[in-house]
Amino acid sequence: MHLYAPPKPPASIPIVDLAGTQDAKSPARDRAAQAIHRACRETGFFYIANHGTDQRLIDAQFALAKAFFDLPLEDKMQLSLRKNPASVGYEPIGGQKLDSQDPTKEAAPPDLKESFNWGADVPADHPYAIAGYRGYGTNHAPALPGFRAQMDAYAADMRRLGNLLLELIARSLDLPDDWFKPFFLSNGGNLRMIKYPPQPDEVQRNQIGAGAHTDWGGVTLLAQDQVGGLEVRNVAGDWIQAQPMAGTFVVNIGDLMARWTNGIYNSNLHRVKNNNSARDRYSIPFFYDADPRATIEAIPTCVTPENPVKYPVCTSNEHMADMFQRSYGFRPGQAKAS
Repeated sequence: MHLYAPPKPPASIPIVDLAGTQDAKSPARDRAAQAIHRACRETGFFYIANHGTDQRLIDAQFALAKAFFDLPLEDKMQLSLRKNPASVGYEPIGGQKLDSQDPTKEAAPPDLKESFNWGADVPADHPYAIAGYRGYGTNHAPALPGFRAQMDAYAADMRRLGNLLLELIARSLDLPDDWFKPFFLSNGGNLRMIKYPPQPDEVQRNQIGAGAHTDWGGVTLLAQDQVGGLEVRNVAGDWIQAQPMAGTFVVNIGDLMARWTNGIYNSNLHRVKNNNSARDRYSIPFFYDADPRATIEAIPTCVTPENPVKYPVCTSNEHMADMFQRSYGFRPGQAKAS
């Protein structure tokens, strides 16, 4: 468990301007790649501006999140991820322990948040559904008008933006722009809507909205409302605030990207604490993760005599399933009654 201490004021989370980066021959793409390189080495976090996502799509997603979380608890529990073979769906407050990834540390309390997860719809006879890979199966939707269409539209746009970021990350590593493309062909990714109530006065020791954790996969794209509460640990080990910034997403890399880059790029700890006593906090992360069968091993250009291979080879699914079990207490594909 990572003991909570107040963060320092905002310091050094950079803004990367994506204007012009759609053109592979534009100097803007080189500038953005260089900025991403610096950010991934120093914090693993950065804001992106001029990203091309319509603000109306983002606003509609936040409206959908509020409508969903306003449903009666019994209705939401019918969509529990523990009942879905794809391990997607609703998780109530206390349903996850994010600060539980290191089994050598003190046990952490459950998170003070509720969330809803949306994966990739595939038929029951699809190999990934049969294998029990998380996020591949049937998404169960509540009886809210337009719910499925909005979730699918938002997820599709996040994959578009995620693919652009992967091209820029590849260029930032002096790789061909399409280097990561073969690893992200399954239209995967976990779209998540999260509601954080105000931090209660009476909680367990070190209990906050989301405990200190790293993300598990490739690239995370986060839309956050104006309440604030996201805190990021920088390369110096200090916690700083990632304050809301209109017109931007917060981007960070996950553990698999850190493994790919042999530790050159950082998958940094972050956490959430809603200190606004009067408002709930809503956030919408999209976790763009590699194909479950993708083999993750150090990129050759990231290995040198001074920086030898740091991580064993694994598949994306092996890592993600292990992290899921540490966080939820059961493995993906092993749905159980809630």
